[in-house]
Amino acid sequence: MRNRKVCISASISFAAILFLMGCSVNVKKEPNGQDKQVDINTLVGGIHVNKQADAADIGLAVYPGARLKEKDSDGSDKSANVNISGFGFALKVVALEYRSDDPPEKVLGFYRDQLNKYGKVLECHTRDFNFNMGSHGDKHSNELTCEGSTGTNVELKVGREDDQHIVAVKPDGKGSSFSLVYVRTHGKDADI
Repeated sequence: MRNRKVCISASISFAAILFLMGCSVNVKKEPNGQDKQVDINTLVGGIHVNKQADAADIGLAVYPGARLKEKDSDGSDKSANVNISGFGFALKVVALEYRSDDPPEKVLGFYRDQLNKYGKVLECHTRDFNFNMGSHGDKHSNELTCEGSTGTNVELKVGREDDQHIVAVKPDGKGSSFSLVYVRTHGKDADI
């Protein structure tokens, strides 16, 4: 029994050494010393996070006159481009948050036209924003749906659960706050 424990412990240690040998971490900093971009690569996959996402990464124009939201009081950034990959799975999420002095109806009208190039636009009215991601390998429909039907927040969605563009708009004083989001997931047979 003792030999078995030693063998298991040695195997785990050897696997950890192999994992760490194949691991690289690269961090790029902003002039103020905060992390700007983090790339982690391992033998089994990688994580890549860039805090400076661009609306072009989402495939949508920025509403005229909109301003990228400032960090929250807790320091949370308002833009990100995240890619996670591993054996059999990949996830890409690009998100940006903006503020406009225009009312939600104007912002929604602009983005309905923008999203039409990706297909039929689904409009959902919600209390809280809820971004669904598809699940692979099951019999679940890949069709986008609305999670709720009441609320002052509006989500415009187009695509499929595993490849979707989302514009989420809510009233903010006399203007609007809105998020532009692109979500793409893949199972083992596809690339991001």
